[in-house]
Amino acid sequence: MSPLAMSGRRIVTSLVRHHSLTTELIANMDKKATWDRFYAESSSGTTAFKNFEWFFGFDAVRDFIMPLLQTKSHPDALLEVMDMGCGISALGPCIYRHSPLPVRVTCADISPIAVRLMQEHVQAKAIQPHNLSSQLEFVELDCTQLHKHYGCSSVDLIVDKGTTDALLRSKEGKGKASLMLKHCLKVLRSSGSLLQFSDEDPDARLLWLETEAQELGVKAADVGVQEVGELRGMTYYCYQVTPRPIV
Repeated sequence: MSPLAMSGRRIVTSLVRHHSLTTELIANMDKKATWDRFYAESSSGTTAFKNFEWFFGFDAVRDFIMPLLQTKSHPDALLEVMDMGCGISALGPCIYRHSPLPVRVTCADISPIAVRLMQEHVQAKAIQPHNLSSQLEFVELDCTQLHKHYGCSSVDLIVDKGTTDALLRSKEGKGKASLMLKHCLKVLRSSGSLLQFSDEDPDARLLWLETEAQELGVKAADVGVQEVGELRGMTYYCYQVTPRPIV
């Protein structure tokens, strides 16, 4: 069974188990309280921690991520990588574990419960990095306020697996999605990239990305798309956004 099919089955199973949350999730995926409740209920009554993957896991997208971690813009510095809206996904820890170059992977989520669960899991599992200089951290962070954690032009790679989708599909999240994109462009280096994994059709997402990125006072951006694969009849895409200064 492919990684896409396996993770899809887990998502369906989990959402059935937490059926009381599905209506709230769909309408309020931009709210901290919604995710606090989701992760609290996900972890209650269980003895063994399990990562929860939206869409698919690391193996399905590693070939989109790892090639971007092959060169360093500053020889003596760690590559700065952010898993934005990490939840309790294994994506960030897998990047930390597999990157041949030294990286500092920051897994950020608005829910302190998700952050705590991941910290406890990683400490218990004692994950070892491929490069002994690599670092892994989990932080509680509203991703519309990246300036509270990062300086301008300081990040090499931001990975967004479903976070923008969650904002765009909630009742009041579209403005937050736009703000989050603007902050990503501000904190990314000129050599850096934002990867958005999404099931949204390129006709819609490419137009949204290009329009939002062109707003004066931020940065322009080059936007591209590749197909990731199919899951339960739905096609998923990788949107790559690369910032460039407005001339």
